[in-house]
Amino acid sequence: MGAKLTTVKRILCLANSRKPDGRCIAGLELDGARATGWIRPISSRTHEAVSYDERKYEDGSEPQVLDIIDIPLLYPQPRGHQQENWVLDSSSRWVKAGSVTPSQISALAAISGPLWKNGWHTHNGLHDCLPAERADAADGSLKLIHLGHGLNLRVFVIGENFGNPRRRVQADFHFGGVQYNITVTDPIIEGAYRDRAIGEYALGASYLTISLGERFADERCHKFVAAIIGA
Repeated sequence: MGAKLTTVKRILCLANSRKPDGRCIAGLELDGARATGWIRPISSRTHEAVSYDERKYEDGSEPQVLDIIDIPLLYPQPRGHQQENWVLDSSSRWVKAGSVTPSQISALAAISGPLWKNGWHTHNGLHDCLPAERADAADGSLKLIHLGHGLNLRVFVIGENFGNPRRRVQADFHFGGVQYNITVTDPIIEGAYRDRAIGEYALGASYLTISLGERFADERCHKFVAAIIGA
């Protein structure tokens, strides 16, 4: 068997979000100063999550949203609507090449338009999922949007009726004339809000990275707020 061929892609990290067994890392590929498209490094394990050992820098620190990262990748592995997936080279370290400020991503963010197809909801959400067969590869699975105002975080408890109460943080906002209530998987935001009093918390202008997840057991693809970046 021939030697594996590693390609190093430089990305602007726009998500380092919670996922079963690890994290979902995603960002826009950079060609010089120009963003050319989304990349989601994935592992070859179930759920394709990226482990701490796979994503950490040489000094052991964790990649942060807005870092510019050189990531060793092996080959693209698009699947369905998740066309951005690349299998990572787990034998090589990620390298931080710099960082940007929130103001430097303003030109990259959408300010209107649908977040994929709307009309389907989970029990606690609103326009937060769609049938897997309605997810279109042409639409991709990652979007960066800008909200000038009107972002609320809602902290509430789910699972009480089943003896498994747990707190959830949800983002409630209007975008493109549509109200969305979508689960937050940004671990920094979750850590800051999950243990606060049950209720709603208003945030100022923000950038949101929205991810359309893989097919779930309920045959739906769920939308997640993978990162919230103060504008």
